[in-house]
Amino acid sequence: MNHLKRIFISMLLIAFLAFVGFFIYTLDYYRADDVALSALVASQNTLIEVENSLVTFKPEESSGVGIIFYPGGKVEHIAYAPLCSELAQNNSHVFLVKMPFNLAVFDINRADVIIDANPEITRWYIAGHSLGGAMASQYTSENSQRIEGVILLGAYASGDLSKTDSQMLSVYGSEDKILNQDSFTKTQTNNPPRTIYHEIAGGNHAYFGSYGEQKGDGSALINPEKQRSETVKTIMAFIDP
Repeated sequence: MNHLKRIFISMLLIAFLAFVGFFIYTLDYYRADDVALSALVASQNTLIEVENSLVTFKPEESSGVGIIFYPGGKVEHIAYAPLCSELAQNNSHVFLVKMPFNLAVFDINRADVIIDANPEITRWYIAGHSLGGAMASQYTSENSQRIEGVILLGAYASGDLSKTDSQMLSVYGSEDKILNQDSFTKTQTNNPPRTIYHEIAGGNHAYFGSYGEQKGDGSALINPEKQRSETVKTIMAFIDP
């Protein structure tokens, strides 16, 4: 009995240390910068609603398009407010999701709740940066009947979309050193036949969001505003060619 007790106590201790380690790990994340925070102020023709786990950007004139955005891993979701705000200014409803522990892997199916709550939207797209893009592709691979297209920013598909009717847009920066190029190439077999690739010359990984420089990333040859502008233009051309 004493032997079993020691084993049980050891297992509890290991579980506790693992929990503490994970908690400390999640405290180290990239925060939204001042540009991102200022984008939460309602802009012309856009109403912004900020809730605990969701930021909604509502255009004054809707095109019937909804875009659900999954943030990058260990990045505060607010960092993508400038990008989402500019997309909304092009008449799309944009839903920026706050993920548990800033990791989209813990709420892959969050899109279901958003789609069900907005029946007036007739065309749905799901987008994501880095880990958020991988999880967006995973969701689409299991719910392709709900999603017209998936948009990956500095990401590659983790779900198999090769036999679906979904469209895919893959946008990446030429100076991105975070995106694993081997995985990016190998996983292209997961992409649907209707996939468009767009490289942003001079862009890097971090400038899809507004959270400063990212450790291990390449140095961008363009400013964040230019990368964001080209990203928005490319996404809108994909949605409404």
